[in-house]
Amino acid sequence: MNAPDTMDTLTARQAGAHRCLPTQPATPLADGAVAALIDEAMLTPKPGLVDLRGRGAHSDMDWSLMCHSARVLHPTFDALAQAGGTIPDMLTLRVRIGQIGRLGEATMLEATGGINTHRGAIWALGLLVTAAAQVPGAACPADIARRAGALARCPDGFAPVRTDNKGEAACRRYGVGGARAQAQAGFPSVIGSALPQLRASRQQGNSEITARLDCLLALIAQLDDTCVLSRGGTDALAAIQDGAAQVLRAGGAGTTSGKRALRTLDELMVGLHVSPGGAADLLAATLFLDRLQHERSN
Repeated sequence: MNAPDTMDTLTARQAGAHRCLPTQPATPLADGAVAALIDEAMLTPKPGLVDLRGRGAHSDMDWSLMCHSARVLHPTFDALAQAGGTIPDMLTLRVRIGQIGRLGEATMLEATGGINTHRGAIWALGLLVTAAAQVPGAACPADIARRAGALARCPDGFAPVRTDNKGEAACRRYGVGGARAQAQAGFPSVIGSALPQLRASRQQGNSEITARLDCLLALIAQLDDTCVLSRGGTDALAAIQDGAAQVLRAGGAGTTSGKRALRTLDELMVGLHVSPGGAADLLAATLFLDRLQHERSN
């Protein structure tokens, strides 16, 4: 478990973290995508993940790198939003956003010295940003996710047949669908689990931090996270899924027993050297859709 910080320290760091958000004129959808990445990285205390306390189970990432990566991706999300708003043909659009996404990934890797900070988020948020741009007045997360799923199912003849990505290798080895299947199905973990948990926790009177932690835990508890599988295999995945479920059964991250269970889960992940990166990507997607619905409904 990382050494605890005081709430004043964390609050000060959160205030500083928001300064990483882009200030130049850009599309609101690109702003929202970067804000979601910043909010995900800022959320503390996350089990096994980079947050305001430290590196989690990672040895090559920290807060400043995650912030830098998010900022670097802003033009990518901007280009994706513009493509979604101007290319009506789905097949043409799918090829175009594939090109933009691969360029964005290359830009990210160059900016981070080859460290994969946000590859999965480029895929998930990229599809959702594009889908949201297609229907600028739509606010329903499920409708946007369905449209994103339709885009994900379209063929991209320029995409590599096979990559050396760890997530793809884990899908082949363990027979899971991974990020691709989650997107092609219309992000069921986001729509059916994460968003309902986020809103239920808020309705119970929990703080926004607690609600977002509970949302992340709901994702960890049921997601076949290829980031975990690639590092720890099926035993590690089962252990962290059970640990996340235990936190929620204890009343969530805001209760005394839930906080104890969350610390135990964090210690488990750090000890196993596994980090739920897939769940973190979907948390960012959840926060993006939640914010978009709020903005478009008001």
